[in-house]
Amino acid sequence: MIDLHLIGIGTGNPEHLTAQAVAAMNSADLILLPRKGHAKSDLIDLRRDICAAVLTGATRVVEFDLPVRDGAAAYLDAVDDWHAAIAQVWTTQIAAHLPGGGRLALLVWGDPSLYDSSLRIAERLKGGGMDVLVTVVPGITSIQALTAAQAIPLNPLAGALTITTGRLLREHGWPEGADTVVVMLDAGRAFEVLEPRGITIWWGAYLGMAQEALEQGPLVDVGPRIAARRAELRARHGWIMDVYLMRREWTNGA
Repeated sequence: MIDLHLIGIGTGNPEHLTAQAVAAMNSADLILLPRKGHAKSDLIDLRRDICAAVLTGATRVVEFDLPVRDGAAAYLDAVDDWHAAIAQVWTTQIAAHLPGGGRLALLVWGDPSLYDSSLRIAERLKGGGMDVLVTVVPGITSIQALTAAQAIPLNPLAGALTITTGRLLREHGWPEGADTVVVMLDAGRAFEVLEPRGITIWWGAYLGMAQEALEQGPLVDVGPRIAARRAELRARHGWIMDVYLMRREWTNGA
């Protein structure tokens, strides 16, 4: 049997780890670290740094190459194929490094329950006939890191909150009835589709990392600055991970 621990590690800062996460890492027989290509080498380096900072025993750390999602195919079909490919890679690594079973740990950015597919991929292992027991160790999300860095509450007083993606914001606009919208996984400035007047934005990139960047203010003023800064940071580092929160001022019931 594989005792699989999906461990939330926050946004890359070892200080974001909970005591439960540290204990789970040290009790694992094997930790698998995914490599995502040269442009995102910082991400594997951060995972390596976390392991170096907290591992005190004989836990083995093995790196593997993560399959690449097909960017040309329809989104949901591409994601489904990608998850199947990742599940196959996990299976191969388990067979090679834990052939008799044992405790496996995977380090998940933020929390495994929020816009992460590790739990869905783990279900594929079960569907493939592997005896897997899944345990989730919660972690600090990028949303929590953003509101902490900006020193703001997540929700307005007695107001509604919607968490969505850049793709959905671009396709459908401001979610109906929401006072506050948090946008994750935005590949390209989806906030630009909105009428900016009356919207305040709080934006953060590389949260918790040495290169953390923050902006906040009226969207009509700050939006262009975020777009320019985001492009500059992406060019400098080869990748970017950002998240933003927006609040809308409602007037005349609209």
